[in-house]
Amino acid sequence: MLRPSSHKITADHLNRRACLYIRQSSLHQVQTHKESQYRQYDLRRHAIALGWPEDRIDVIDEDQGKSGATSPQRTGFQDLRARVGAGKVGMVLSLEVSRLCRDNAEWHQLLRIAAVAKTLILDEHGIYDVGDVND
Repeated sequence: MLRPSSHKITADHLNRRACLYIRQSSLHQVQTHKESQYRQYDLRRHAIALGWPEDRIDVIDEDQGKSGATSPQRTGFQDLRARVGAGKVGMVLSLEVSRLCRDNAEWHQLLRIAAVAKTLILDEHGIYDVGDVND
């Protein structure tokens, strides 16, 4: 699964929160695709393995059963974006980055904010520093 790029994680990242964003698009998925839920919640272990204390990991799962097409009804995503913009988040964790949002404009806005705030993004494939042109 994850190939840690822990060399990207600095003390500054670890001094901020890790935010685990969990979402499935429909209530049907929430009710029937339990394996996806387990895999998403299990990312908490990765944050701990990378150095975050348990009490500095926030799970944002209030958008379960809501489509990722737009963010107005997804208060969890709005909260996540605001926290990243305020510089309070060292890393955003999501099983697949596509779970964050499906709308390209919102996705690019989040990436721009993360780059300015020096927030890392983690998914099942690795850790990304979106301020680094190689990531």
